[in-house]
Amino acid sequence: MRGLGAALPRHAASRPVAAFAAGAALNLAFAPVSWWPVGLIAPAALFALIRGLPPRRAAWAGAAFGVGLFAVGTYWLYTCLHIFGLVPVWLTVLLQAALVAIMAAYSAALCFVANRFWLDPGFTREWLVLPALWVVLEWLRGWAFSGFPWLSLGYAFIDSPLAGWAPVLGVYAVTWIAVLAASGLGAFVMPGALAARPPSASPPIAARTAAVRSAAVRAIALAALAAVFVASGLVGRRQWTRPTGARIPIAAVQGAISQDRKWQIDNRDATMARYSTLTDQAWGARLIVWPESALPVLANDIPDYLQNLRATARAHDADFAIGMVNYEPATSRYFNGLLVMNEDGDGWYYKRHLVPFGEYFPVPPFVRSWMRLMSLPYDDISAGSEHQPVLRAAGQSLGLTICYEDAFGSSQLDVLRDATLLINVTNNAWYGDSTAPHQHLQIARMRALEAGRFLIRAANDGITAVIGPHGEFAAKLPQFKEAVLRTEVQPLTGLTPYARVGNYPVVGAALGLLALASRRRRVDGGASH
Repeated sequence: MRGLGAALPRHAASRPVAAFAAGAALNLAFAPVSWWPVGLIAPAALFALIRGLPPRRAAWAGAAFGVGLFAVGTYWLYTCLHIFGLVPVWLTVLLQAALVAIMAAYSAALCFVANRFWLDPGFTREWLVLPALWVVLEWLRGWAFSGFPWLSLGYAFIDSPLAGWAPVLGVYAVTWIAVLAASGLGAFVMPGALAARPPSASPPIAARTAAVRSAAVRAIALAALAAVFVASGLVGRRQWTRPTGARIPIAAVQGAISQDRKWQIDNRDATMARYSTLTDQAWGARLIVWPESALPVLANDIPDYLQNLRATARAHDADFAIGMVNYEPATSRYFNGLLVMNEDGDGWYYKRHLVPFGEYFPVPPFVRSWMRLMSLPYDDISAGSEHQPVLRAAGQSLGLTICYEDAFGSSQLDVLRDATLLINVTNNAWYGDSTAPHQHLQIARMRALEAGRFLIRAANDGITAVIGPHGEFAAKLPQFKEAVLRTEVQPLTGLTPYARVGNYPVVGAALGLLALASRRRRVDGGASH
């Protein structure tokens, strides 16, 4: 076997090492590096590495791939949990290891199932089973055990022709097309795996037959790759939403306050003054957005400050969307919220999808007692209702999300029937100068593309940006810079196909193809082992 096949590790025990390297390299496909072709090469390498392995060995290779992807891709959790969250080192390492192990189990399951039931190489395995399995497991990872859709493959292709599928069928459709392309790449580089020679042929005839079949496989793979990218480019040209009303001047305030200083009592007044001063640069905008928990204080504790802000906003014909923590005395609950202030009054949006071990601790009471003794945060943020009224500002209906919520695209679909503008506020200062803010911005771009709407994203210390309906940057601020972003946005109405149907068609089709592959396997007498 020539080409990539000759470079594969000969000893099965060494393949997990190569799989780990492929998983780690896959991070290069995501922001900030954004080398999206790596998003095709890394899965193709994994498929080549597990080809022919017994199911258990394939599972170990898949687990190594997942460990490489998530150990490298979520290293910033140490900064979030230990440096800023004050979680002890041992507990931080334990939580990180648990997350990586759980995430690696998905890629291990993919490789085990593929090699347990479809071990024989062929078009059914490479073009049908592996892409469908990848999509189903990635979707499952996005909601099981609270969900962790970070580093879903489709996000890596936001700047590629494949992104055109996002408004049609969502990020998981982009994942599916990417894995199909990865299978095509693998077939082109290693055609021999799909062009087995007849067992009864003599060596000279077998060699000629294998050469012909390899050439045919390469031709088919190349044609399939071309078709994928051409079709993606054509789909991406369609405009699914339409303008409604005039463009609106907006401003997003980036306070650039580091997380280690944000909640210090001595810095409280300075932080509040900074946001007031920055807002003076934003007047003239119809809508002004402050980031998540912009002020290091409960909304209940600063009624005079908010009243002054409200009165000044009315004088400048401006509305506000302000990220703040609110406390409800009647229920003794805290909420991570967005306070929307307009001429008709105030309204709150409360974050619905909370971060475990960040905003709430799913632990028994005795652990909470220990946390209290250790001076760790032990008061949970409460989740907002799944069905909250659509809030309005600057004459627009707003689709609101707070921080990590924007990673769950399907939970935002209901509001798109009314929303003409999207807002996401976040505080990525928790992650310091790491890859996390860049990857989070990549996720936000995918949400704007799926919805076909402008998205205003205000971040405490970056990356504040306005994203257009094709996932493009309309304006952006540099990270860690105290500044105000000012631009105009076009309100948009109408629904993309994805906004109408969500993830059901993609997941249903993937499950259906796996059922079809299972039926073919039974008819053909099963895979050899």
